[in-house]
This record gives sequence, C-alpha cells and structure tokens, in this order.
Amino acid sequence: MRLNICEEKHMDRNEAYRAARAKGLIMLTEEEEQSFLSPIDEHVGQIQRKIDELRAGGTSRVTALISHMASVKSNACYSEKEKAQLVAEDRRELEKARTVEAENRGQVRSLIREAVQYLNSHYDRDYLSRVTSSCRAQERIENQCHAVETAALKRQHRSALAGATDPAMRREENYLHRNRMYDAELAHRAELQAIRNRRREAFMHRYHLIDLLRLSRFTFMEKQRLSWENYRFNFSGRQFFLANGLYIAILVIFAVLCIMVPVLSRTNLLTLPNILNILEIASPRIFLALGVGGLILLGGTDLSVGRMVGSGMILSTMLMHKGPNTGSFFGVMFDFTGIPLWLRVILALLVSCAFTTGFSVLSAFFTARFRIHPFITTMATMLIMYGFMSFATKGVSFGGIEPSVPDAIIPVIRGFPTIILWAAGAVLVMYFVWNKTALGKSMFAVGGNREAAAVSGISVFRVTIAAAVIAGILYGFGAWMECVRMMGSGSASYGQGWEAEAIAASVVGGISFSGGVGRIRGIVVGVLIFTALTYALTVLGVDTNLQFIFSGIIIIAAVTIDCLRHRLR
Repeated sequence: MRLNICEEKHMDRNEAYRAARAKGLIMLTEEEEQSFLSPIDEHVGQIQRKIDELRAGGTSRVTALISHMASVKSNACYSEKEKAQLVAEDRRELEKARTVEAENRGQVRSLIREAVQYLNSHYDRDYLSRVTSSCRAQERIENQCHAVETAALKRQHRSALAGATDPAMRREENYLHRNRMYDAELAHRAELQAIRNRRREAFMHRYHLIDLLRLSRFTFMEKQRLSWENYRFNFSGRQFFLANGLYIAILVIFAVLCIMVPVLSRTNLLTLPNILNILEIASPRIFLALGVGGLILLGGTDLSVGRMVGSGMILSTMLMHKGPNTGSFFGVMFDFTGIPLWLRVILALLVSCAFTTGFSVLSAFFTARFRIHPFITTMATMLIMYGFMSFATKGVSFGGIEPSVPDAIIPVIRGFPTIILWAAGAVLVMYFVWNKTALGKSMFAVGGNREAAAVSGISVFRVTIAAAVIAGILYGFGAWMECVRMMGSGSASYGQGWEAEAIAASVVGGISFSGGVGRIRGIVVGVLIFTALTYALTVLGVDTNLQFIFSGIIIIAAVTIDCLRHRLR
C-alpha cells in the first residue's frame, strides 16, 4: 500500500520519517542499522584478528621487507657497500618470512573461507536487504514530500500573482518563485543523493571486509557484482542519452531500413554476405577515420581526406597498372611493367604514404607553428592537392591494376574478405598508440588543454606533427587499400565527400571536437554505422546525392550532442 505520509498533516521530512516508522514502514535509524551490522563486524573481526596474527610473521613481514629493500636501494644516503649489507640482511629475513607464510597459508585460507561463507550467509539477509528496503521507503517518502512542497510553492505563487497588479511586482514574484523552486529541487536532489550514499556505503562495507581478508583480491563474480553496482550508482539518464542518444537514433533508423529493404527491394539486408560486404567497404574507411580521429583528438580536423584518397589512388594505380599506363602524368606516359610486380606493389604503398604524409605534415606545420586553424590549413592542402592532380592527369582515369594484386594482398578465403583483417590490424596498432605510448598520452593532454600540456613539458609542436605523420600514413595506406579493392581506376575526383564520412564517423564515435576525449572503438563503431546506412540506402536505390543529406544531418546532430556534453562537463 502506498501511503502519502506528507499529505496527512503537511509534515516536514523528519516528521514524515517518524510517522512512517510509527506506521510500520521499514525506516531504520542509524542506531538500528548499526545494531544489525555489529554482530557481522564482530564475527568477521574475530576471524580477521586470527588471520592478522598468522600474517604478522609471514605475509605482512614479507611485504614490509620488500618495501624496505626498495627504499634502501633508492636511498642516496647509503654507500653501495651499506646497501648491499642491508639488502642481504633483508633477504635472509625474507626467506624466513616466506617460510612462515608457507606454513600458515593453509590456516589463513581456511579462516578466509570461513569468513566469506559467513558473509555470504548473513550479510545480505541480516543487514543489506534491510538497509535497502529502508532506503527505498525513505526515497518514496522523500519524493512524496517534494511533490507536496512544490505543489504548495505553486499555490503560493498563484496566490501572490493574483494579488499583484503592478507588472514590476509580478516580475519580482516570478523571479522569487523560480528561486524557491530551484532551492527546493536542490534540497530534494541532495536528500536523494544522501539516501543513495547510505545504501552504497552499506553495499561497499562487505567489500571492505573482503578486501581486508583477501588483501584486495576478489573473485570474478564479486568483481562483476561490484562493477554493476558502480554502474547503477553512477548512472545518469541525462548523461546516458547524451552519450548514446545518437547511437540509439541511428540504430532505430537502421532497424527501419532493415524492415524496408526486404519489402521494397525483396532483399534481406542482414545476411552474412551483406554483412561481409559492409565490413569490406568499411575497411579502407577505417584507416581514414583513424587518421582524422587523431587530429580531432588534438582539437583540429582535416578537410583534405577525400583528396588524399584520390591522390593515393592515382599514384598507386600508376605503379600497379596492368601494362603501360592509359593516362599521362604531366604529359608523360609511364610504363612500370619492367619492375617486378611485388616491388611495384610495395613502391605503390610507400609512394602513396609518402605523398599523403607530406601534405598532412605541411598543413600541421602551419597549424602548430603559426596557430592557423586546421580548417584553413587543411582546406588549403585540399585545394592544392586537387588542383595538382587534376592538372597533372587532365582529369583522366588511369584504368585498372594487375588482376593478381588483389588475390595476393586481400584474397577472399571461403567467402571471407581478408581486407577486414588489415583494418583490424590498423585498429589494434592505433589502440596501442593511443593508450599505451607516451605519444598517445601526450595527444590526450594537448587536446584537453594545450597551455597546460605545454607548461607540463609536452612539446605541442612535436605532438601535432607526430599526429599528422600518423594520419598521413593511415591516409596513404587507406588509399592504397582502396586501390587494391577497386582494382585501380584512380582519378583526382575519387574520394569526394569521404572527408565528411571520416569526420562524422569520428564524432559519432565519441571523438570530441573540443579535444582530449575519444576512444578507438568509437571510431570503428562510427565507420560501421555510416557504411551500413550508406549500403542500406544504396540497396533501396536512394540517389547518392541525397545520401549526403543524411550525412549532414548526422554530423550536425553529433556535434550538437558533443557540445552539450562539453557544457555538462
């Protein structure tokens, strides 16, 4: 039965809590909670004291000696001879302590098992479940009291407005009402948080006891339960939808498309061949998104990605062309067939990466040295590259590459396109760079706050150039991979609009335009989302130009949500 205690006599919270306890609702005082917890603490404490006595000459002694040896070795006040003597003494004592530890290990394990079994049998039943029920009842009463309080404030406000004829008085009353409502909301949230903290402390006390028993070791199930509790405690609906709202919306759109495609085109979108096709198409784009994602992480961007792809495709096609080139480069018709094919393939990759890296570093140099916004520098390099390649090739496509190249580089094995493995390798490498290297940590620091990073000794210029080098290599690799996948056909206009997809995939994947925030897995998810949507729209026969509308809407939505997240932080 849900009884609104607060409405009976318009009580305050303390009176409402006392009334709830009097009516038999589960409302525990601090003394009552402690009375349920004390027997558990006392029983486990007795076992803990026995364990501590057994550990005194063993495990505790081992830990103390290891710590002492480390401090002796790093102490400059001792000579090398004195250090050697002290360390030798500690090692002799350490052997004795380890012998004692081994002798007592069985007893310690038995006592720990006894204490944990007792906690499993009594803690939830005798203490935590009662505290949880009490907190839920207190939370319900708090919500009721808050509703009564806000209703009273609204009645008071309407009454005051009815008696106010002067517009200035009405404005003042509206201002005071907003402040009163805000103060009431703050007090309500503080009270709810206190209730949540009380329940959280009751839950965590068990882990505190286990931590002392096992010396910070927990079982897999205990870790999972703790992780779930941490998630529940820190969960915020607003933050959840800011972080995942765009994902949810896109997945809903994709689900609608999955329903529409079989109806309109008589093709099932979610078949294994279609999924593999999506992954195959997405693989070269992952290289590009990883590159531009690193630049966005620094608080920048790159508008030249599409032209990087076109330029890399032209250079790769020229070198891997089947027979003499069908197009000219600055009026020269090249023929590289005299070079072994395997060497031409490697040269195509190196030349593509060198060209794209050069232009990427060029724009990064002006950004880092002269503080020019990346939007301007990358737009300039985009125009330079497009003009250079268009003039050099006269806009002519270079035809196809040697047909044996794709079978050697990205063969399809039993229906599985191995180009996916290349993309997976790039993801693993970049994950390592971002999360396990000094450069990756510096990129996050520079993106988060350039001035603070510079003051802490990080070279912002070097980090920016290094990120540009990595991006250039990824662009060149992605263009070379796309050339192999598409069997050549490089032209200056190839890759148009790919910069929008790469930037959008990064932002949708959680890379903040404010810098300093992002994950590699987010970039991968963003690329897969965009590729899947484009694939579904193409199957439905939606015009390619109209597909740019979807990209634009997703980009503006992603950036808006990113700005809201930034303001919330």
